[in-house]
Amino acid sequence: MVDPDEPGNGYARRPVTQLHAGIARTDSDLLAEEVPVAVSYDGAPFAVMMASPGDLQDFAYGFSLTEGHAVPADIADIEVRTVLEGILLDIRTRNPASGDAVAERLLPGRSGCGICGTRLLEEVVKRPVPVPDGVAIDITSLELALAALQEHQPLNKATGATHAAAWASADGTLMLLREDVGRHNALDKLIGAMMRGGIDPTQGFALVTSRASYEMVTKAAIAGIGLLAAISAPTALAVDLARDCGLTLAGFARPGRQVIYSHPHRLRGQTPLPLAGEGAEGG
Repeated sequence: MVDPDEPGNGYARRPVTQLHAGIARTDSDLLAEEVPVAVSYDGAPFAVMMASPGDLQDFAYGFSLTEGHAVPADIADIEVRTVLEGILLDIRTRNPASGDAVAERLLPGRSGCGICGTRLLEEVVKRPVPVPDGVAIDITSLELALAALQEHQPLNKATGATHAAAWASADGTLMLLREDVGRHNALDKLIGAMMRGGIDPTQGFALVTSRASYEMVTKAAIAGIGLLAAISAPTALAVDLARDCGLTLAGFARPGRQVIYSHPHRLRGQTPLPLAGEGAEGG
């Protein structure tokens, strides 16, 4: 849990003025940290991402996979170094690329942006290969994991400003959760933690506390995750990609209600529903 008396761990305390019924008082508040993380491969710059400073080893693994730069077996070492301007994250590979082989991004990646700095149009929409079928999940397992999600987000509980990505086993038990100011970063951190922990992505499902943009679907599919549930809405492109690659995508997910946009066969215990999207609420 976040200890409000201990600095670091992804948050900082700042003075504020509280207004209640027109009466002002001086107080302090916990705020989520957002720092530049410069990612390099074998010393060659690749991207600068705005991210929460925790779980950066996990981020290195997940980001490398979902960006198509390295799989776990390629990574020999990870150096995390704090400097005045932010954090340097140098990923050392077993077979370093030379010269122009490292496709350096041109712009920083903002915390809410998954494509900032990509050079070419064809780099933006990556069509992942089909995901494995994996296990079918009982709808009660999904609802059990959703009900437990909020209590496992200490950074968001302290600051109210971070997203989370979680992994649940087939019975609905939350196994891993990672938080970040950026939804893409949170999912990359989760994927990296799964890879480092040897977790089989076909034997459970992922939850995210954000909308399901196409980048979130792409990252999940690249990692081999067959079921992704988001508490907010998906985009049309996310649904199209999920249908193409065989991923089960649920939106507006919360205990007692979900909207299934693609491949509902992975969720058992459903009763027939109208087409997904009919009467869906905004979010």
